[in-house]
Amino acid sequence: MIDMIVSTSAPITVIGGGDASVDQLLVAHAVAPVCVAADGGAALALRAGIMPEAVIGDFDSVPPDALARIPVARRHLINEQMSTDFEKVLMRVKSPVIIGVGFLGGRLDHELAALHALVEYAHQPCILLGAGQIVFLAPPCLKLSAQAGDLVSLFPLAAVEGRSQGLEWPINGLAFEPGRKIGTSNAATGPFEVEMDAPGMLMILPNRFMPDVVAAFLQPDRVQWPVRAE
Repeated sequence: MIDMIVSTSAPITVIGGGDASVDQLLVAHAVAPVCVAADGGAALALRAGIMPEAVIGDFDSVPPDALARIPVARRHLINEQMSTDFEKVLMRVKSPVIIGVGFLGGRLDHELAALHALVEYAHQPCILLGAGQIVFLAPPCLKLSAQAGDLVSLFPLAAVEGRSQGLEWPINGLAFEPGRKIGTSNAATGPFEVEMDAPGMLMILPNRFMPDVVAAFLQPDRVQWPVRAE
């Protein structure tokens, strides 16, 4: 059993060490005021004037001067190389929803690893905020207000099926699977609803949807994916 380092009923902003701006972080922090840094993400937090509740990682990418400014009690060295720093955080924090900043853009291998983590820790709702889009693992059911023509891209990381209402190209009856069938560049016709049968579909939306997706994950009657059995 891995002990939780941060457990809260409030949304959490998790900061990675990839491409991200202070402005992006402040947008996330306004919605998710509890801040946790994944290793090198601590430097961006400090540049934004935010002291993280915790810094979690193997400390191979956080600048020594930034780490020295973090109180010792908030430094959590996880000295193993079987997981990424983002995964180390997701194992040790609990929140109704996480907003991840600094995980999209930059190195492609790091970005792919972050997308993999969304599926690996499907029980923990997490929205990755990029320069123009957000990406998150589609929950069992999601309803959002939208305008006709709004981008709704679906990209499977596992075999998965679902249903939709309010999409230009309905997904009912389609068997999605990497290397076989994907769902990029779909579009809303107005308010839409998507249901998925399993935790394997990434949803990509314009950034302006971020507060609405956070609100959906905070609904008391929401249904979320169970913790994966070991």
